[in-house]
Amino acid sequence: NPYAGLVSHLRASWLSGKTRPLEYRVAQLEALGRFLDDKKQQILEATASDLGKVPFEAELSEIFLSKNELYETLKNLSRWMKDEQVDRTLATRMDSAFIRKEPYGVVLIIAPWNYPIHLFLVPLIGAIAAGNCVIVKPSEMSKKTERIVAEGLPSYLDKDCFAVVTGGVPETTRLLENKFDYIFFTGTPPVGRIVMTAAAKHLTPVTLELGGKNPCYVSDTCDVTNVARRVAWGRFFNAGQTCIAPDYLLCTVEMQEKLIPALREAITDFYGPNPRESPDFGRIAGDKQFRRVQRLLGSGRVAIGGQTDEAERYIAPTVLADVQPSDPIMQEEIFGPILPIVVITSTDEAIDFINSRERPLALYAFSSDDKVVNQVLERTSSGGFCGNDTLMHMSMPSLPFGGIGNSGLGKYHGKFTFDTFSHHRGCLKRGMGWEPLNAPRYPPYSQQKFGVIRATSKVTRKNDCTLL
Repeated sequence: NPYAGLVSHLRASWLSGKTRPLEYRVAQLEALGRFLDDKKQQILEATASDLGKVPFEAELSEIFLSKNELYETLKNLSRWMKDEQVDRTLATRMDSAFIRKEPYGVVLIIAPWNYPIHLFLVPLIGAIAAGNCVIVKPSEMSKKTERIVAEGLPSYLDKDCFAVVTGGVPETTRLLENKFDYIFFTGTPPVGRIVMTAAAKHLTPVTLELGGKNPCYVSDTCDVTNVARRVAWGRFFNAGQTCIAPDYLLCTVEMQEKLIPALREAITDFYGPNPRESPDFGRIAGDKQFRRVQRLLGSGRVAIGGQTDEAERYIAPTVLADVQPSDPIMQEEIFGPILPIVVITSTDEAIDFINSRERPLALYAFSSDDKVVNQVLERTSSGGFCGNDTLMHMSMPSLPFGGIGNSGLGKYHGKFTFDTFSHHRGCLKRGMGWEPLNAPRYPPYSQQKFGVIRATSKVTRKNDCTLL
């Protein structure tokens, strides 16, 4: 295997204990900060070239949010690393019982193309913080960004402990043949299944950050203008190529008639009368993606937008009305600047519709009545939830980010990333003396001995007591 030597080298470095001290981890994390500072302009230019990203959105999503995660980790790492003392029974009262957070070992991070810096860097921050050695596999679809990572990152990090591997499907397939101690993958459910299958051969734990169709319910009681602006921003940010973008709207026919002009006004406010000329609206990443998204325009009726230009990979911010659940656009994640509206008659019907489909990565609900938002929250299941806004929940390092069911497994961001890449080792340290106290557990057994064990080791509820 072409990567066996690299994996072995990193494993030897990890076994040496080099990555364990707090000072080492902090130094490597600070080096990541310098990488972002030094390469900022190159990153903005590369993401513009690879993906048509606008500078404001690229700096916000790729650099600013990554730095927030980095600073959150640096600020708290010494506290996160400390042993966590746990409750003891009467029988272990004189002993030391704690949870130690230990690195897994050599971990693999496979990143996607849509946010090619953020989605490798945030897991990498947690993997380094937890004391692991890491191989990063950036996406081959964002070529210039991949080159920045492959050529630039190794000069900032310890080459004995961190490496970047490039290539496409054949290279990734060979890479996955190696035994890793943890794999973190961001991508689509079909590829996630391939990664999980490869991991299963070595019983390697995984985090899978996948995607899906994220519902957005809009009740009849809401501020239509605010809803339109928040939904349009979330749907059309990065030209719709965001795994947690609202994928479709659920609303009554009366709300649909109010939302369409409000969405049209929001799109005009954001991108002008011709979004194609706007410096703030992105492009589709790749010809194959463009053709796939373009085909979805045939569903429902075009209420706003619909214009395309294959040479520029441009698809206008588009709203489709009267979309049927059986239409092609409702059978796959859109991952483009198209917002279909599916008409329902009530909150109950919206909830039933959501629950009849795969559990999404994100779920959105808009209503001026907090009871309606809570009803959607309590009666549905999704990776994350955001009431009366879109995307914003993922910007908070204090909230876990991850999927459930078809949208993924595992979670990260902030301390959750550190915990994801840490083995929580349960530890009990006892003294060598006081041996008579152990006598009740040794043969020959008796009911009297069992009574002593029960009295000294039982977990009790409040107001519960044990009679000897």
